[in-house]
Order: sequence, then structure tokens, then C-alpha cells
Amino acid sequence: MPPRLNPTPETLVTRAWADYALLDSGGGRKLERYGRHTVVRPEPQCFWSPRDPDAFDAADAVFDPTDEDETGRWRFAGHPVDSFPLAWRDVRFTSRFTPFRHLAFFPEQAANWEWLDGRIRSLNQPRILNLFGYTGVASLACAAAGAEVTHVDASKKSVAWARENAGLSGLADRPIRWIVEDARKYVAREVRRGVKYDGIILDPPKYGRGPTGEVWRLFEDLPALLKDCAALLSDDASFLLLNAYAARVSGLSLAHLMAEATADRDGVIDWGELALAEDGPDGRAIGLSFFARWSAK
Repeated sequence: MPPRLNPTPETLVTRAWADYALLDSGGGRKLERYGRHTVVRPEPQCFWSPRDPDAFDAADAVFDPTDEDETGRWRFAGHPVDSFPLAWRDVRFTSRFTPFRHLAFFPEQAANWEWLDGRIRSLNQPRILNLFGYTGVASLACAAAGAEVTHVDASKKSVAWARENAGLSGLADRPIRWIVEDARKYVAREVRRGVKYDGIILDPPKYGRGPTGEVWRLFEDLPALLKDCAALLSDDASFLLLNAYAARVSGLSLAHLMAEATADRDGVIDWGELALAEDGPDGRAIGLSFFARWSAK
């Protein structure tokens, strides 16, 4: 029996926590707090007006884009800052002012981390595969919840950062494998070996390059990779979580792709949008990425 597709989309909203808050938004920008630093970053979806324009002018750091590929430069009100520590629950990690307008993690993903934490704590040390794992916050959230994790990313630098974050979190001795490799090659090899996982996280970029020059294009390469990921799921697997940021994609399109990949499984496919909500009782929310999630019920 194929999985049931939830007819209603879901919005997974990330709200402020101790080390992060969306303070205000509008005019094509968002004002955020990362630890003690206030930061302004571009956000074209914010068509509305900011509540407190003066607060944007007083920010500690502002990102000025130089092209349409999200690259640019940071402008600091005081002494330039390179990196600083942050935490989410039991996970500690280093935030960095990267040249790609983000700070070495994506705060809206906290909604997924929370779901993963609850799911994994209900299982008995599941084997989890995290593809395009970046700086490892999702991998460490899974490890902290009791999972055995395989973390895969094509960037040697990102995997090194992820391992540093494991040390900061006191999780360096947990069963985590750190793999620098193209996700497609790694998954194809695991399929040939007959390896199985109880849960898989797939968070690919729109475009990327592998460690030996491989080119990743979301719309061309995702269908085959998702199908191979489904083949890696154990008979009693718990979930397959897909997230995507590309402007041309939607939660519903990801859900139909997920349904095709998991057609031989029971369960349910939830889908929708990840959003950041402004801090406060009447805070507006910004939709930032889309997800589809197969789970065994």
C-alpha cells in the first residue's frame, strides 16, 4: 500500500530561543539576534514595513549583497567579528559570518530539529543518515537524542566545522561517522552494499559542487537521489525527511516526488513550509523553505 499524502499543508514555525530571535522584518530585510549580536540580512519576501526602522540602523552587523547568488560582504558597527558560540538545547556550535549571508547554520531548521529529537527519542538507537549535513547541527541533534549518525557533506571545511561542533557539544565520543564525499556517490555505494538506515535527512542546495568537481543541480539530480535514499530505508524505518530552498520548488511538488520514491511503503507524507516567526505575541512569520516528510505511522 502506498503512503497516504496529507491533503493539508503544514507550516512548521521556528520561534525565538535563548540564542536566536527574529526581532523584526520588512523592507526586504530581517533583523535577527544571534546570541548577543543583532544582525540585518536581506529577505526579499518581506514586502511589508518594519515595525522599528531605527533598530535596523543600530544593528551590530549588516550584510550587503554583491550579486544574485547570495554572496556579499558584512559591514560591522564596531570591531569585526569572525565567529561566536551558540546553542540549541544540548547542541553547541560555532556561528560564523560567512560570505553567503548566512551564519553557518539555518535557524528555521530548528522546527525540523525539534521533530527529529522527538522522533529519535521514541526509537532504540536508530541509524540515521544526514546528507548535505553542512556544519552538523541536525546530526548533533540526532546524536544527542540517542541516534547513531552518518554525516555526509562534499565540503571538507564544513565537515571539519561539524566535528568541532561535536566537541563543543560534548558529543565527540558519540557514534558519529564523518564523511567528505559527493552525496550521490555515497548513497549509490551504500545501495550496492545493501546498507540500511532507520531515518534519512536530505537537505540539498539548489546548486553545489562535490569534492572532486561533481556538479549538483537540484531539479536534475534530486529525483534519482531521493529514490536511492528510499532504497536505503530499513524495513521498519521511521522517516525520510526532505528539505529544499529553491524558489521554483513547493512543498506539494516535494510531496509528490516523495510519494513516488516511497510508493512501496505504508505510512504518511506530510509536507509544507518552514518559517521563522518574529518574537512577540503578534509576530509575523517568513516562509523560508519547503519540506516533505515520509514517516511510518
